[in-house]
Amino acid sequence: MRKAIDAPPASEGDRVAKVIARAGLCSRREAERWIAQGRVAVDGVTLTSPAVTVTPTSVVTVDGDKLPAAGRPRLFRFHKPAGVLTTAHDPQGRPTIYDHLPADLPRVMPVGRLDFNSEGLLLLTNDGALKRHLELPATGWVRRYRARVYGAPDPMALASLAQGISVDGVAYGPIDARLDGAAKEPAKGRNVWLTISLREGKYREVRKVLAHLGVVVNRLIRIAYGPFQLGDLPRGAGEEVPWKALREQLGPIVAATPGAPRETPRGRSRGRRR
Repeated sequence: MRKAIDAPPASEGDRVAKVIARAGLCSRREAERWIAQGRVAVDGVTLTSPAVTVTPTSVVTVDGDKLPAAGRPRLFRFHKPAGVLTTAHDPQGRPTIYDHLPADLPRVMPVGRLDFNSEGLLLLTNDGALKRHLELPATGWVRRYRARVYGAPDPMALASLAQGISVDGVAYGPIDARLDGAAKEPAKGRNVWLTISLREGKYREVRKVLAHLGVVVNRLIRIAYGPFQLGDLPRGAGEEVPWKALREQLGPIVAATPGAPRETPRGRSRGRRR
Protein backbone atom coordinates (compact mmCIF):
# COMPACT_ATOMS: atom_id res chain seq x y z
CA MET A 1 0.00 0.00 0.00
CA ARG A 2 1.40 3.42 -0.96
CA LYS A 3 2.04 5.93 1.78
CA ALA A 4 0.55 9.39 1.37
CA ILE A 5 2.78 12.36 2.08
CA ASP A 6 0.12 15.03 1.86
CA ALA A 7 -3.65 14.97 1.79
CA PRO A 8 -5.10 14.29 -1.64
CA PRO A 9 -6.87 17.26 -3.21
CA ALA A 10 -10.42 17.79 -2.04
CA SER A 11 -13.40 17.34 -4.31
CA GLU A 12 -17.14 17.36 -3.86
CA GLY A 13 -18.18 14.98 -1.10
CA ASP A 14 -17.62 14.61 2.64
CA ARG A 15 -14.59 14.62 4.90
CA VAL A 16 -13.28 11.10 5.35
CA ALA A 17 -13.67 11.15 9.14
CA LYS A 18 -17.32 12.05 8.73
CA VAL A 19 -17.82 9.18 6.29
CA ILE A 20 -16.24 6.71 8.73
CA ALA A 21 -18.45 8.03 11.52
CA ARG A 22 -21.54 7.73 9.32
CA ALA A 23 -20.67 4.08 8.73
CA GLY A 24 -21.05 3.55 12.48
CA LEU A 25 -17.48 2.46 13.22
CA CYS A 26 -16.67 5.26 15.67
CA SER A 27 -17.07 8.96 16.34
CA ARG A 28 -15.54 11.54 14.01
CA ARG A 29 -12.89 12.40 16.59
CA GLU A 30 -11.91 8.75 16.94
CA ALA A 31 -11.75 8.44 13.15
CA GLU A 32 -9.27 11.32 13.09
CA ARG A 33 -7.11 9.43 15.60
CA TRP A 34 -7.25 6.34 13.40
CA ILE A 35 -6.06 8.45 10.47
CA ALA A 36 -3.15 9.78 12.53
CA GLN A 37 -2.26 6.17 13.37
CA GLY A 38 -2.11 5.27 9.66
CA ARG A 39 -5.09 2.91 9.82
CA VAL A 40 -7.19 4.59 7.12
CA ALA A 41 -6.66 4.52 3.35
CA VAL A 42 -8.58 6.01 0.42
CA ASP A 43 -8.24 4.32 -2.96
CA GLY A 44 -5.18 2.45 -1.69
CA VAL A 45 -3.39 5.53 -0.33
CA THR A 46 -2.76 5.55 3.43
CA LEU A 47 -3.82 8.88 4.85
CA THR A 48 -1.70 11.11 7.05
CA SER A 49 -4.24 13.91 7.46
CA PRO A 50 -8.02 14.02 8.06
CA ALA A 51 -8.28 16.97 5.64
CA VAL A 52 -9.41 14.68 2.84
CA THR A 53 -12.72 14.78 1.06
CA VAL A 54 -14.11 11.57 -0.42
CA THR A 55 -16.90 10.93 -2.89
CA PRO A 56 -19.34 8.02 -3.17
CA THR A 57 -16.96 6.37 -5.66
CA SER A 58 -13.97 6.50 -3.26
CA VAL A 59 -12.89 3.24 -1.64
CA VAL A 60 -12.28 3.87 2.05
CA THR A 61 -10.67 1.15 4.15
CA VAL A 62 -9.89 0.88 7.86
CA ASP A 63 -7.21 -1.66 8.77
CA GLY A 64 -7.56 -3.00 5.22
CA ASP A 65 -11.31 -3.59 5.44
CA LYS A 66 -13.81 -1.65 3.36
CA LEU A 67 -16.35 0.45 5.19
CA PRO A 68 -19.79 -1.11 5.59
CA ALA A 69 -22.54 0.55 3.59
CA ALA A 70 -24.02 3.46 5.51
CA GLY A 71 -27.59 2.85 6.55
CA ARG A 72 -29.98 5.46 7.83
CA PRO A 73 -29.25 6.99 11.23
CA ARG A 74 -30.93 5.07 14.03
CA LEU A 75 -31.38 6.00 17.66
CA PHE A 76 -32.21 3.68 20.55
CA ARG A 77 -33.30 4.22 24.14
CA PHE A 78 -31.56 1.90 26.61
CA HIS A 79 -32.27 1.57 30.33
CA LYS A 80 -28.76 1.26 31.74
CA PRO A 81 -28.58 -0.65 35.03
CA ALA A 82 -26.36 0.54 37.88
CA GLY A 83 -23.04 -1.27 38.21
CA VAL A 84 -22.33 -1.24 34.47
CA LEU A 85 -19.70 0.78 32.59
CA THR A 86 -20.54 2.91 29.55
CA THR A 87 -17.63 1.58 27.51
CA ALA A 88 -16.79 -1.26 25.16
CA HIS A 89 -13.99 -2.85 27.21
CA ASP A 90 -12.76 -2.62 30.77
CA PRO A 91 -9.22 -3.70 31.74
CA GLN A 92 -10.52 -4.68 35.18
CA GLY A 93 -13.12 -7.01 33.70
CA ARG A 94 -16.14 -5.13 35.04
CA PRO A 95 -19.44 -5.48 33.16
CA THR A 96 -20.16 -2.98 30.39
CA ILE A 97 -23.29 -1.89 28.60
CA TYR A 98 -22.37 -4.21 25.73
CA ASP A 99 -22.82 -7.17 28.08
CA HIS A 100 -26.41 -6.08 28.62
CA LEU A 101 -27.60 -4.71 25.27
CA PRO A 102 -30.40 -6.65 23.56
CA ALA A 103 -29.04 -9.12 21.00
CA ASP A 104 -31.09 -7.66 18.14
CA LEU A 105 -29.48 -4.21 18.29
CA PRO A 106 -27.05 -3.30 15.47
CA ARG A 107 -23.57 -2.00 16.21
CA VAL A 108 -24.19 1.11 18.31
CA MET A 109 -22.30 3.78 20.24
CA PRO A 110 -23.44 5.55 23.41
CA VAL A 111 -24.44 9.20 23.28
CA GLY A 112 -22.50 10.60 26.22
CA ARG A 113 -22.22 8.32 29.19
CA LEU A 114 -23.57 7.45 32.61
CA ASP A 115 -21.05 6.59 35.31
CA PHE A 116 -20.70 3.12 36.82
CA ASN A 117 -23.20 3.61 39.64
CA SER A 118 -25.72 5.70 37.72
CA GLU A 119 -28.70 4.24 35.91
CA GLY A 120 -31.49 5.23 33.59
CA LEU A 121 -31.78 6.54 30.05
CA LEU A 122 -28.78 6.09 27.77
CA LEU A 123 -29.19 6.93 24.09
CA LEU A 124 -27.39 4.73 21.56
CA THR A 125 -26.86 5.32 17.85
CA ASN A 126 -25.32 3.59 14.84
CA ASP A 127 -24.24 6.97 13.42
CA GLY A 128 -21.07 8.68 14.64
CA ALA A 129 -22.04 12.10 13.30
CA LEU A 130 -25.43 11.93 15.03
CA LYS A 131 -23.68 10.90 18.26
CA ARG A 132 -21.41 13.94 18.05
CA HIS A 133 -24.32 16.29 17.36
CA LEU A 134 -26.33 15.03 20.32
CA GLU A 135 -23.34 15.33 22.66
CA LEU A 136 -22.43 18.91 21.76
CA PRO A 137 -23.26 21.45 24.50
CA ALA A 138 -24.39 23.77 21.70
CA THR A 139 -27.27 21.38 21.00
CA GLY A 140 -28.64 22.59 24.31
CA TRP A 141 -30.78 19.61 25.23
CA VAL A 142 -31.74 19.29 28.87
CA ARG A 143 -30.66 16.17 30.75
CA ARG A 144 -33.07 15.42 33.59
CA TYR A 145 -32.31 13.19 36.59
CA ARG A 146 -33.88 12.00 39.79
CA ALA A 147 -31.37 11.90 42.63
CA ARG A 148 -31.89 10.21 45.99
CA VAL A 149 -29.70 11.96 48.53
CA TYR A 150 -28.88 11.46 52.18
CA GLY A 151 -28.83 14.66 54.14
CA ALA A 152 -30.70 17.92 54.33
CA PRO A 153 -30.16 20.01 51.20
CA ASP A 154 -30.86 23.68 51.80
CA PRO A 155 -33.65 24.84 49.43
CA MET A 156 -31.95 28.22 49.10
CA ALA A 157 -28.66 26.58 48.16
CA LEU A 158 -30.46 24.42 45.60
CA ALA A 159 -32.13 27.49 44.12
CA SER A 160 -28.75 29.24 43.82
CA LEU A 161 -27.54 26.54 41.42
CA ALA A 162 -29.67 28.22 38.74
CA GLN A 163 -26.90 30.83 38.52
CA GLY A 164 -24.18 28.21 38.01
CA ILE A 165 -21.48 27.19 40.46
CA SER A 166 -17.75 26.48 40.60
CA VAL A 167 -16.55 23.38 42.46
CA ASP A 168 -12.84 22.63 42.88
CA GLY A 169 -12.01 24.99 40.04
CA VAL A 170 -14.56 23.50 37.63
CA ALA A 171 -17.32 25.86 36.45
CA TYR A 172 -20.75 24.32 36.02
CA GLY A 173 -23.56 26.00 34.13
CA PRO A 174 -27.08 26.68 35.41
CA ILE A 175 -28.71 23.72 37.17
CA ASP A 176 -32.36 23.45 38.15
CA ALA A 177 -32.54 21.40 41.37
CA ARG A 178 -35.78 20.92 43.29
CA LEU A 179 -36.97 18.83 46.19
CA ASP A 180 -39.62 16.36 45.09
CA GLY A 181 -43.09 16.38 46.56
CA ALA A 182 -43.89 18.24 49.73
CA ALA A 183 -40.41 17.87 51.27
CA LYS A 184 -39.60 21.58 51.34
CA GLU A 185 -37.62 21.31 54.56
CA PRO A 186 -36.11 17.80 54.61
CA ALA A 187 -35.17 16.40 58.00
CA LYS A 188 -31.61 15.34 58.67
CA GLY A 189 -30.81 11.65 58.81
CA ARG A 190 -33.06 10.42 56.02
CA ASN A 191 -33.19 10.14 52.25
CA VAL A 192 -35.01 12.62 50.04
CA TRP A 193 -35.48 12.78 46.27
CA LEU A 194 -34.51 15.68 44.03
CA THR A 195 -35.23 16.39 40.39
CA ILE A 196 -32.19 17.81 38.62
CA SER A 197 -32.13 19.41 35.16
CA LEU A 198 -28.96 20.57 33.39
CA ARG A 199 -27.61 21.09 29.90
CA GLU A 200 -23.88 20.40 30.06
CA GLY A 201 -23.58 17.00 31.71
CA LYS A 202 -19.92 17.23 32.74
CA TYR A 203 -18.22 14.23 34.35
CA ARG A 204 -20.05 13.30 37.60
CA GLU A 205 -21.59 16.77 37.63
CA VAL A 206 -24.66 15.98 39.73
CA ARG A 207 -22.71 14.05 42.36
CA LYS A 208 -19.96 16.66 42.67
CA VAL A 209 -22.29 19.64 42.86
CA LEU A 210 -24.56 18.06 45.47
CA ALA A 211 -21.58 16.88 47.52
CA HIS A 212 -20.43 20.50 47.53
CA LEU A 213 -23.81 21.35 49.11
CA GLY A 214 -23.22 18.78 51.83
CA VAL A 215 -25.40 15.88 50.69
CA VAL A 216 -24.46 12.46 49.35
CA VAL A 217 -26.11 10.99 46.25
CA ASN A 218 -26.85 7.31 46.83
CA ARG A 219 -28.96 6.76 43.72
CA LEU A 220 -28.98 8.64 40.43
CA ILE A 221 -31.41 7.95 37.59
CA ARG A 222 -31.45 9.80 34.28
CA ILE A 223 -35.07 10.06 33.19
CA ALA A 224 -34.75 12.23 30.07
CA TYR A 225 -32.24 13.38 27.47
CA GLY A 226 -33.77 16.23 25.52
CA PRO A 227 -37.16 15.12 24.19
CA PHE A 228 -36.41 11.42 24.72
CA GLN A 229 -37.79 9.90 27.92
CA LEU A 230 -36.93 6.82 29.96
CA GLY A 231 -40.63 6.24 30.59
CA ASP A 232 -41.48 2.70 31.67
CA LEU A 233 -38.66 1.06 29.69
CA PRO A 234 -37.57 -1.93 31.82
CA ARG A 235 -34.05 -2.04 33.25
CA GLY A 236 -31.65 -3.57 30.70
CA ALA A 237 -34.13 -3.16 27.82
CA GLY A 238 -33.59 -1.25 24.58
CA GLU A 239 -36.10 0.21 22.15
CA GLU A 240 -35.64 2.06 18.87
CA VAL A 241 -36.87 5.63 18.52
CA PRO A 242 -39.27 5.58 15.53
CA TRP A 243 -37.96 7.30 12.41
CA LYS A 244 -40.89 9.72 12.43
CA ALA A 245 -40.07 10.86 15.97
CA LEU A 246 -36.37 11.12 15.12
CA ARG A 247 -37.11 13.27 12.09
CA GLU A 248 -39.49 15.48 14.06
CA GLN A 249 -36.85 16.18 16.70
CA LEU A 250 -33.75 16.42 14.50
CA GLY A 251 -35.12 17.45 11.11
CA PRO A 252 -32.35 18.11 8.55
CA ILE A 253 -29.68 16.62 10.83
CA VAL A 254 -30.96 13.14 9.96
CA ALA A 255 -33.04 13.75 6.84
CA ALA A 256 -30.03 14.62 4.68
CA THR A 257 -27.89 11.65 5.70
CA PRO A 258 -27.15 8.71 3.37
CA GLY A 259 -29.74 5.96 3.67
CA ALA A 260 -32.41 8.22 5.17
CA PRO A 261 -35.92 7.61 3.81
CA ARG A 262 -36.78 10.23 1.21
CA GLU A 263 -39.97 12.18 1.70
CA THR A 264 -42.59 13.02 -0.89
CA PRO A 265 -44.02 16.57 -0.98
CA ARG A 266 -46.86 15.29 1.20
CA GLY A 267 -44.37 14.06 3.80
CA ARG A 268 -44.66 10.31 3.17
CA SER A 269 -41.59 8.20 2.47
CA ARG A 270 -41.22 7.22 -1.18
CA GLY A 271 -42.14 3.69 -2.02
CA ARG A 272 -44.82 3.40 0.64
CA ARG A 273 -48.39 2.74 -0.32
CA ARG A 274 -51.50 3.13 1.70
